[in-house]
Amino acid sequence: MMTIAERETILKQLADSRERLLRTIEGLSSEQRQYRPAPGRWTVAENLEHLTFVEGRVLGLIQKSLSEGPTTSKRSAFEGQDSALVEDIRGRITRFQAPTPVEPIGRWPDDQLLDQFETARRQTHDFASSTQADLRNHFLSHPKFGDLDLYQWLLLIAAHCDRHRVQAEEVIASPGYPKVTASAS
Repeated sequence: MMTIAERETILKQLADSRERLLRTIEGLSSEQRQYRPAPGRWTVAENLEHLTFVEGRVLGLIQKSLSEGPTTSKRSAFEGQDSALVEDIRGRITRFQAPTPVEPIGRWPDDQLLDQFETARRQTHDFASSTQADLRNHFLSHPKFGDLDLYQWLLLIAAHCDRHRVQAEEVIASPGYPKVTASAS
């Protein structure tokens, strides 16, 4: 079971990363959300789609993993290093290409992306605020970081949001980004 401090930490990280993302994308027009700074670079909308899809997928994997018994003999590759994991993800220290199944493909219309994100984040928040599961003794493997306990996966969700918020901010700061539009949509 999560400690009080762990629950407070994850709920704060989820709330804070959500707020930072919302401040970044607030008031952007469709043209601004769809601006591609260079071939092969993601738009703001694609970053939002990706992180929303991944969040829902990871939460589903966490919940599925909990249906199996705990693995007390296993250890996280980042055991005792929650902060280091968060900083690596958030700071984009370890760089990697998103696997094809989680790349943005236009899963939702542009005008529904924020609602989809809010739904995914609400579900993650609700799970994190109410679960009584022993998250530290259940594990999922990450393609770059190895085995992580399920609490670390929750931390990863919040840090992943920040990672893609920073990418969206880079798009917004790029030369050629449409600064003024006729109307925000």
